[in-house]
Amino acid sequence: MTNLQEGDKAPDFTGIIEDGSQVSLSDYDGKKLILYFYPKDDTPGCTAESCNLRDNYASLKNLGFEILGVSPDPIKKHQKFINKYDFPFSLIADEEKKIIRDYGIWGPKKFMGREYDGLHRTTFIIENGTIIKIIGKVKTKAHAEQILDVLGLETA
Repeated sequence: MTNLQEGDKAPDFTGIIEDGSQVSLSDYDGKKLILYFYPKDDTPGCTAESCNLRDNYASLKNLGFEILGVSPDPIKKHQKFINKYDFPFSLIADEEKKIIRDYGIWGPKKFMGREYDGLHRTTFIIENGTIIKIIGKVKTKAHAEQILDVLGLETA
């Protein structure tokens, strides 16, 4: 779906996270960032994906990764989602879908025969402002393992 490719410079962004503060891509300079886009807080697939990243957070941190989620949900919904599942990472509220569109993952989808515009679940692995991997077919229940697999890494 996205026009971005591995090796491209990651689109810069500034977004509002669950506590109302701002976060930017530049905050992750010199770090490896798992930037995962998901459609909606507290839905089965999005919860499975986020909880899998939570459950593997310590291992991913030990390998030098930071995690940041993005969805079009509002801040209050993110706060409830984080509190309910005790996520140790932040979620950007991209209600205007600016970051989502900049990363090229908003567009036509089909579900149960119905077509509509929506977010295509996608994860970008970014290092020093460059996209090193793009995962378009996310395994929600084993996403951390999938990330490590595509990077050729094992848990620390």
